[in-house]
Formats: sequence, structure tokens, C-alpha cells
Amino acid sequence: MAPVPWKSRFWVGGLLLWLSVGSSGDAPPTPQPKCADFQNANVFEGTDLKVQFLLFVPSNPNCGKLVEGSSDLQNSGFNATLGTKLIIHGFSVLGTKPSWIDKFIRTLLQATNANVIAVDWIYGSTGVYFSAVKNVIKLSLKICLFLNKLLVLGVSESSIHIIGVSLGAHVGGMVGQLFGGQLGQITGLDPAGPEYTSASVEERLDAGDALFVEAIHTDTDNFGIRIPVGHVDYFVNGGQDQPGCPTYFYAGYTYLICDHMRAVHLYISALENSCPLMAFPCDSYKAFLAGHCLDCFNPFLLSCPRIGLVEQGGVKIEPLPKEVKVYLLTTSKAPYCTLKPGKSQIKATAFHVYKSCTLCFQEVHHSLVEFHLKELRKKDTNIEVTFLSSNVTFSSKITIPKQQLHGKGIIAHATPQCQINQVKFKFQSSNRVWKKDRTTIIGKFCTALLPVNHREKVICLPEPVNLQASVTASHDLKIACI
Repeated sequence: MAPVPWKSRFWVGGLLLWLSVGSSGDAPPTPQPKCADFQNANVFEGTDLKVQFLLFVPSNPNCGKLVEGSSDLQNSGFNATLGTKLIIHGFSVLGTKPSWIDKFIRTLLQATNANVIAVDWIYGSTGVYFSAVKNVIKLSLKICLFLNKLLVLGVSESSIHIIGVSLGAHVGGMVGQLFGGQLGQITGLDPAGPEYTSASVEERLDAGDALFVEAIHTDTDNFGIRIPVGHVDYFVNGGQDQPGCPTYFYAGYTYLICDHMRAVHLYISALENSCPLMAFPCDSYKAFLAGHCLDCFNPFLLSCPRIGLVEQGGVKIEPLPKEVKVYLLTTSKAPYCTLKPGKSQIKATAFHVYKSCTLCFQEVHHSLVEFHLKELRKKDTNIEVTFLSSNVTFSSKITIPKQQLHGKGIIAHATPQCQINQVKFKFQSSNRVWKKDRTTIIGKFCTALLPVNHREKVICLPEPVNLQASVTASHDLKIACI
């Protein structure tokens, strides 16, 4: 084909431009910047890292920019005066982009004015889990090289916050160790357990890896690590068997991963909602449910730790204690710190909270419940305690050991304590088959909203409580709103 003369090419191009813009004379549309995304791998490609760093900024939270060097960062909207959040995903079974990552990035940018950088190591994390573990050191070195480029731009080490999910939490720990523990914060979302529970502190996440290290544990009996690995370790609902997750194998992949991924969804919920996910230091979950850990005086001097973007988790003491186990209860569905009370019945226990309506949100509170027997008994005494507010109920159990007079428990409830208008008791029968149990007990009932820092917060029923086995007794509960 003969070449078209230059003037003809110009005329044809001008005609096409005129046709595309129209006769109004408007300027052509500005081309939209190209957005980068996570890679896809398959189970046979889990040997090469192929790491990508994707930058997301507040002005364009849905568009990631592939950044490798300092020039990429400067030309992509990176602001060295803001804090930097680095998100590191964990092991990938299918080699696909994490399903939670987009929402996590958007929510993070809505909650704080910061640079968010997602580390895409899908290729290195896919295939066999133990191969992904072997890639942790190589990935950590690559991240360190990248962070050094941020430091050159004027970013301070203390403004860097690493959020690592599962295996990514230990990657964050190794990166922090390579920076001498001077990074600002590391948040481990259910740090991986396999290959790490018995590992040395040099190989896994630990409190020495950053100025503040926190971990949220939700699957300690399977994929998550059982031991504390930070300054503060949240063991949510005891750290395993999260409410709302399937309990039977027929649920398939959801059954396997639900508890493990609950830490991610809890953190997103904490970013989205203002109600606090407050936790209480205790030696064990059993002791917490039994009402033995009522405040945050030791070791936090009343500064109860909270999940979310709170400086040092809300802990205001120096130096920070290490490996403190803290416990809290949550609801079964997002948002996990709230329940939606309304016209339909909601039933809650200390372990599970179910919701079935769609009205206003309220916080989940923790209340101590106590029962003081008038006389000693030769067997354990079990009493079910139920709070009622309108048509909403919240229940827990108090066990008073034999030859003791006092028992305690914890109730999780969505209604503020001052809106609870009635309390019901049911003294559990001894299950005598041959005749009805007519045993009666007399005692005093008291309750207090956690944290209980002063005994003045404890409210007791003015009259003694008389209970007969297997018979429900109701009493009005009047607590003034503060």
C-alpha cells in the first residue's frame, strides 16, 4: 500500500478527532490512569516470588499503582508526610487475589489519612504451605529493600505500620526484626501456627519486632498460633471456634477457613465502627468467663486495650508489658461489636450472640454477674442468669463450687445495662430420675458493668433471691443511666 501524504494523514486525523469530540468544540477526554491489580498464579507456580508493591492513596482508594523505585512512588501520589500502612497477605490455596483485600484497603483509607501499600506475593504464597514458609525470608528481604526507598524519601521508621495476615504476620515480624524493632507498629491478624508455634523469636513475630506489636487470635486450634506473640494478644471468644462459623465439616472450605479469617473481618469492622472492641487481661478464657478478670488495672493501669487504629491499642503505660493475653466476646456477624435489637426476638449467650432484625446499632457490653449463697452446699450450684430488655434476652451461667458461697460469670449484652429492666434466674435441677427435685436456695444477686474499677459500680438486688430447682424466678432490675 502506498504511503499516505503527511497533510492527508493530518486531515484524516483531524476529521476523526472532530467526529469523536463533536461539533461543540469540547476538548477530548483525559485518559484515565491505568490501575494495577494482584497477579494470579496456579498451584504449580508457587516457587518464584514475583513480588509487586501496589500503592493506594486517599484520593483514589480503588486504583492501585505499581511502585518499584523512588520515582514510581513520587509520581504515584505517595505522600512522605503521611503514615504508611503495609498490608501483607498470607498463604494462598488457589493462587488468586485475596477476597478481602479490596474492602480492607478501602476501609483503611476511609479510617485514616495514610499511604496504603499492598504487598502482592501471590506466586510465592501459592502451592504447598511449607514452600510458602520457605519464601518468608526472601520476601522479607525484598520488603526491607522497598522500605529503605521510603526512608530515602523522608519517611520515618516509626510512621510505618505493617498489617500481616496469617503467614504475612510472621513476614512482618521478620521485616521488623531487620529494622531493629524500630518500625512503628505491627498488627498480626491470626498469625499462622503451623511451623511457627515452636519457632524461635528470630523466626516468628514477637514483641521485639516493632515499637508496638499486637496480635488478634481467632483460630488457635487450627491455622492460628496458640502462643502470645506481641505486647498485647487478643484472644477473641477464647481464640477459637468463632460464633457464626460453621461447626460441621460439610460446610467445606468455609468450615476450614472461617475462624482463621475472622481476625481480618473483625479488624475491618473495628475500622468501620466507633463502638469499641475492648478486651480484658486474664490468665485464661475460663477465668475470664468465670468473672475473675474485671478490670484492666494489672498490668495496664486501667487503660483497657482496644482493637483498631488506636495508638498502642489504647494502652498508655511505658514501658509496655509483653505477651499479655486479653479476652473479649463478640457477636456472630459483622459488625461484630454491635447487635441490631428490634421487634423480633434475639437470644444471646456468653459465647454466641444471634441477630434477626434490622434496626439501630448498639454496642456489645460485658457485665459481671454474681450470686452469694446464704448457706454452704455439699455440691456445685449452677444458676442460669438472663437479662431482659424489651423482648431481647442475654444469658450466662454461674457455677458456685461445693462448700463455697460465691460464684461469678460474664454476660455479653447489646443493650446498655441501664436499659435492662428484668433479670431471671433458673437454679439447675440435680436431674433426679425417680422424683422431682424440690431443693431451694437463698442468696444475693449483684451485677456490674466491666471494667469494674470500683466496688461502687456494683449493683445488687435489694431483696434476697429465693430459687427452687428448675423453676424460673423473675426480678425487676433498676440501674440508673449515667
